[in-house]
Parts: sequence; structure tokens; C-alpha cells
Amino acid sequence: IVVTGSDDRLWKMWALPDGNTIMTGEGHTDWLSGCCFHPSGTQLVTSSRDTTLRIWDFSKRGCILTLEGHAHAVWDCSWHSCGDFVASASMDNTSKIWDVNSERCRYTMCGHKDSVNSIEFLPFSNTVLTSSADKTLSLWDART
Repeated sequence: IVVTGSDDRLWKMWALPDGNTIMTGEGHTDWLSGCCFHPSGTQLVTSSRDTTLRIWDFSKRGCILTLEGHAHAVWDCSWHSCGDFVASASMDNTSKIWDVNSERCRYTMCGHKDSVNSIEFLPFSNTVLTSSADKTLSLWDART
């Protein structure tokens, strides 16, 4: 399976090796910047310049949740290995941890002096790694 986004605010998922389109997602109002599969493989999270993240459910064949709260483009997104949390990195110099079940932001991590460009959970832990245009990496405890 391959997922690609483009400047036309659309993403497509293809099966390999035949190249057949499995699913197409529309809903972001600006270009896509990142995507990440849910640990179970049943959902996808996408990030966009439109300042939102969207969660897509493959069985429902569409967007089931839009997460809003960043002030500028969201550059990257990542699922926690338990599948209940999503992390986002933004041009607004912050990163956020979202609780998918309650549909709200649980934590906002401030400290970078420039755009946060990528974010990743350490597998099976509460540690988050961010990289920034301020030329630093930061490790965060997502619980505090």
C-alpha cells in the first residue's frame, strides 16, 4: 500500500504491485504535509497547511475526525503505538498530543524557537522526539 498527497488537497492509497486505487480522501483545504498509518492499519492520520489533522477510517471510507488547534501549518503527524493518541508538529513553533477518544488536545509542547518540522513517538513509551528549524532536537515526556 502506498499513500501520497499532493497540492490539490487530495490523497490516494494504491495497492502494490498492481497500482489500483484503494481509497481517495478529500477534505483538507490546503496542501498535505504528512501522513501516518494507525498501528492496527485501519486508519490514517494526515496533516496539512490548513492547520488541521484529519483521521480517516478505511472501513467507513472517509474522514471520521478533524483536529483543530494549531495557529499555522501542521508539518507532521504520528500515532502512538497504543493507537489512542496522535502527535502533531507545526509551523507555529509547537507540537501537540491529541487524545483521539476524547477528540481534544491533551498537551501542547512549547520550547522550540522556530517551526517544529517532525515528530515521532518512541515505540511503546510516552517519549516524543521533535525536530525544529531552530536546529535542535527535543525529547518530551508526553505525560508532563
